[in-house]
Amino acid sequence: MQVGFYNATCPIAEGVVFAEMHAILHEDPTLAPSLLRMHYHDCFVQGCDGSIMLRSRRGTAERDATPNRSMRGYDAIERIKARLETLCPLTVSCADIIAMAARDAVYLVRSQRDHDEKLI
Repeated sequence: MQVGFYNATCPIAEGVVFAEMHAILHEDPTLAPSLLRMHYHDCFVQGCDGSIMLRSRRGTAERDATPNRSMRGYDAIERIKARLETLCPLTVSCADIIAMAARDAVYLVRSQRDHDEKLI
């Protein structure tokens, strides 16, 4: 994933992810480390493929694995995906949304911390 990857196919993708992450972290700032963890777990098994989001009726999907059952942030990724699907249908992958969300979560939390430190 590189900055600007969707410039030709969905130029608003990164802005949408950033705006949604800003709103999501405003609602629950504790999700930032969870989204970074989700990105790690998605990439850990067979590369960054978004498979962490898949569900299985038999409980055999990556999402159902013991280490992933306590994972938080699925709703945030699904919220961002739904928003992007209305704007750029069938264009931005879940794996890329997870990567961008984790990146933006880390950035936004760091920016907020730096802002709070200046107030002290």
